[in-house]
Amino acid sequence: MSEDMNKELIMNLRNLGHTIRFLFEGKGSQKRILIILYENGNMTQRELTERLGIQPGSASEVIGKLESAGLIQRRLSRSDRRTADILLTESGRLQAEEAAMQRKIRHQQMFSCLTQEEKETLLKLTGKLDADWNSRYGDVHRH
Repeated sequence: MSEDMNKELIMNLRNLGHTIRFLFEGKGSQKRILIILYENGNMTQRELTERLGIQPGSASEVIGKLESAGLIQRRLSRSDRRTADILLTESGRLQAEEAAMQRKIRHQQMFSCLTQEEKETLLKLTGKLDADWNSRYGDVHRH
């Protein structure tokens, strides 16, 4: 019975993972970049790339598209003239606010079938799994 239950848990987690990936904007999506800048303020391209967990070339491509669309701009850093800060334009700020609001609503909907107590229990259990898997398998499960 235990083996069947483990298989069922794995299948449920896999299905949930697929749904989350489908609903999530993606590591280097334009919406995610706008939201990160909205929530954290100006950042260098390097800081943004590290925060996104993507390759610098991929970040450059998306940042270039956002800049061409007038949603972000680059400004020479005051602290280090060799780098540029990336900041939201007014249009970018408005789109980021909308994207952040839509994400908040989506997150609320995703867990609306659970009571507060069930959410707390789920959070404890997934935290326990995350800590164990991180120590057992290293950081590989995050990629």
